Amino acid sequence: MASAGLEILGLALCVIGTLLEMIACGLPTWKVTAFIEANIVVAQTIWDGLWMSCAVQSTGQMQCKIHDSMLALTHDLQAARALTVISSVLCVIGLMVAIAGAQCTNCIRTDSVKARVVNVAGVIYIVSGVFVLVPLCWMANNIISDFYNPQVPTAKKREIGAALYIGWAATALLLLGGSMLCCSCPSTGATGYSVNYAPTKRATSNGDYDKRNYV
Repeated sequence: MASAGLEILGLALCVIGTLLEMIACGLPTWKVTAFIEANIVVAQTIWDGLWMSCAVQSTGQMQCKIHDSMLALTHDLQAARALTVISSVLCVIGLMVAIAGAQCTNCIRTDSVKARVVNVAGVIYIVSGVFVLVPLCWMANNIISDFYNPQVPTAKKREIGAALYIGWAATALLLLGGSMLCCSCPSTGATGYSVNYAPTKRATSNGDYDKRNYV
């Protein structure tokens, strides 16, 4: 029972992490405009995402433009696109594998095989979490480096956007949920057993001894 509860909790965390990861992947707020000087009159805010860039006016109007060419993007954006998509695909595969091996389903009959399948799903989720963690840290490192680089113009400096924080939360849930699935073990209830008794001697009616093996 405890193992089944651990599986359900781990799978729930992984599903929530998958949803957060997909949301972070689609949000355009990976990089946002940095306002360094207080006397600057803010006319618009620039958002840079994996798939588009948006300009939010002070009046509340927002205009977004999809990136024209993938090859024209920076290396961190290209890697983030590829790794986040691969991570999302792995999360979907991990969900199907986890459901197939869950104790509450009958796709697989043998308990030991079920546990191994759930363990494989946990490994898949951990790998997907690592895949999405790499571009998040890479992007954050570039943002911080450019922010403190005096050679970068003030207008081009960016700050860490909300999508990165959502992505880090998704990574934590994927790693934690995957670790829980890896801790799954087969139920300890005995499904069948045999007891061997040592040969015994029993006296018969005629005084002889009869040797029998009981199984």
